[in-house]
Amino acid sequence: MSDTTAAATRTWDGLVIPAAGTYELDQAHKRVGFVARHMMVSKVRGEFADATATITVDEDPLASSVVATIQAASIQTGQKDRDAHLVSGDFLEAEKYPVLTFRSTRVKSHSGSEFVLEGELTIKDVTRVVDLEVEFEGVNRSPYGFDVFGFSASTEIDREDFGLTWNVALETGGVMVGKKVKIEIEGEAIRQAA
Repeated sequence: MSDTTAAATRTWDGLVIPAAGTYELDQAHKRVGFVARHMMVSKVRGEFADATATITVDEDPLASSVVATIQAASIQTGQKDRDAHLVSGDFLEAEKYPVLTFRSTRVKSHSGSEFVLEGELTIKDVTRVVDLEVEFEGVNRSPYGFDVFGFSASTEIDREDFGLTWNVALETGGVMVGKKVKIEIEGEAIRQAA
């Protein structure tokens, strides 16, 4: 729980933002999802049920950072056979590479409530630099005394850059699974006691 005598917010660059401190992703209010093309005609959506993140809000907001960890085996698409295929050696190889990580390296830019975080995304022991587009959704103190802020974030990756190359050519042209994967994150973060 936060120290209720400390200010939960401050004003910076016209925004009301969280006080400096360490925040943890609220497990009850998060979604770490993705969208991929299927058979060139539709989109399949899924998410990772087990994901954690520590967000360090700095006194200088542009020096803030995030470290996130996702358990590969927690992938869910609403179809058990597909989920089993995604954690297999054809895709995530969850037994050999159980964790996906993201570690921000800098705040690349910002405009109003929108920020671009540059960071290192690691999947299957392959690390690539990605830009995560983040929208700050607001900050408040909960009725239980917790300081909370909300955010949404997205990026698009080429899965083949991370060694996720399995595919099947379709008889009529194209492939079973698109190369581009959009990552979509929604969440709330709770300030941790100092």
